[in-house]
Amino acid sequence: MGTRAGQVVVHHVEHGTGLPVLVLHGAGVDHREAEACFEPALDAVPGLRRIYPDLPGMGRTPAPETLRSADDVLGTLLDFADEVTGRRSFLLIGHSAGAYFARAMAARRRAQVAGLALVCPLLPGLRDVPEHRVADGSGAIGDDVFRSYFVVQTPEMLARYERFVAPAAALVDRAALERIGERWELTPGSGPAYAGPTVLVAGRLDSTVGYAAAVGLLDDHPHASLAVVDGAGHALPHEQPELLRGLLAEWLARVQRSRRPGTDAPACTGP
Repeated sequence: MGTRAGQVVVHHVEHGTGLPVLVLHGAGVDHREAEACFEPALDAVPGLRRIYPDLPGMGRTPAPETLRSADDVLGTLLDFADEVTGRRSFLLIGHSAGAYFARAMAARRRAQVAGLALVCPLLPGLRDVPEHRVADGSGAIGDDVFRSYFVVQTPEMLARYERFVAPAAALVDRAALERIGERWELTPGSGPAYAGPTVLVAGRLDSTVGYAAAVGLLDDHPHASLAVVDGAGHALPHEQPELLRGLLAEWLARVQRSRRPGTDAPACTGP
């Protein structure tokens, strides 16, 4: 389905009913990767309406010439969130570049965002990014993109890549992403970072964004849990699905507690 957000019609798929959960994928893919990685965990929790959009310039969401920076994309995503949630409470999950936008959205919609999950987040000031190395497998299967993305290079991971990641390449608007990428750093928002229930998940072997910058977010998010996962890289949602499921379950339990009166975490308005 498509929802107009400003000048952009954002394509997305939905599952379930209840509290909206907006799940944002990373760069160069589309909603299918996020759906494959997060839906098994979220589907097990009743009362969640899971929303998986294609970000502008990827999948079936266009990126018109008016989108010329990350700030422009952020504005589109905020408009989209307002439209699909009716400006009521929702959860935010992001992977990679999707996590970069999710964090900024939470900071600008503090009263609406009931919880924030950042997985392998892209952040300004990346540091101590390790060299890519294979943790499991021969390193001799798949194409160059697979071998540079996954550190678990087994036939099972190759099958996931070929089904949920590779097909998106043909749909990427390369010119649009290059245009937006020239101004990829978001303008800092005013006020403190998001203070609601948060989970930060990083791959210790992540050669794309590393894990050190994610660890540094702990001081900014007073109700954040942090997991740095060995045996996982930037494709952590594929490579460590059971661990990710457990971390998300614990986070969702904290979200539920925070929405009750009398808790120490800030409760958010919502349905």
